[in-house]
Amino acid sequence: MARPYSPSVRRRRLSKQLRRMREDAGYTLHGASTRLKWARAKLGRMEKSELKTVKPADLDALMELYGVDDPATREALHQLAREAKHKGWWWKYRDIFGSEPLPDFETEASLIRTYEVATVPGLLQTPDYAEAVFRGGRYTSLDHIKRQVEARVSRREILNRFEKPPRLWAVIDEAALRRPIGGVEVMRGQLDYLLRVGQSANIDIQVLPFAAGAHAALGSPFTILDFPEPLDLPIVYTDSVGAGLFEETEEEVADCVAIFGEIQGAAMSTVQSAELIEAIMKE
Repeated sequence: MARPYSPSVRRRRLSKQLRRMREDAGYTLHGASTRLKWARAKLGRMEKSELKTVKPADLDALMELYGVDDPATREALHQLAREAKHKGWWWKYRDIFGSEPLPDFETEASLIRTYEVATVPGLLQTPDYAEAVFRGGRYTSLDHIKRQVEARVSRREILNRFEKPPRLWAVIDEAALRRPIGGVEVMRGQLDYLLRVGQSANIDIQVLPFAAGAHAALGSPFTILDFPEPLDLPIVYTDSVGAGLFEETEEEVADCVAIFGEIQGAAMSTVQSAELIEAIMKE
């Protein structure tokens, strides 16, 4: 079975390559669009990955202008363009995930670093716990909650896939483990699940204890996603009420990487964390 890929990541990779080819050929955005008799905005949207589809004819025109003659390179770019317009499994849950979903990027990530304050990270939630989380939100139908749970549980599949599953590094605030979401039995099942998946080779779980006091990420959960291809730069995802926000600037990503390093250093080791989770279960 072929490894799943992210259309959004492929689209962004294609846009970076198009910009690099233009600059290598010595063209400005205005100069290239003028030579092609295109609106400047059209080429600009291609280079900003704002177009979900790049037509084969337009891609050929760009490569001709930029002097890209190598057949392998041309086919690779066409392959990127084809993959960028496909839809992943999450498309059927677009009402849940939104137009630019986090699972799209998780699918191709090689490393996922996440910090959560109030709840267990979504990739580590049990179905019962996830349902309790959604029931705690605004009133909605039971069918909608069921779809939300299905979508969240489906995200976990990337951690168990046979070919190159991503490494998940989760730092969880102690408050999330002590908040009685769903009741005693639901929490016991969730904590037990954390202990089991925490033994997986690609999953590290650390608890940031109350004893750590004030720290660099108070009240600010976030996720950093790294990708195996050098052209696919790391991105940061922050959740908010009703939607999520992606940050791609080098400064923002660097700040979050530094903050994650600080809270990881302040957190308990994976062994100590497992011992604390066991103690909370007994309580």
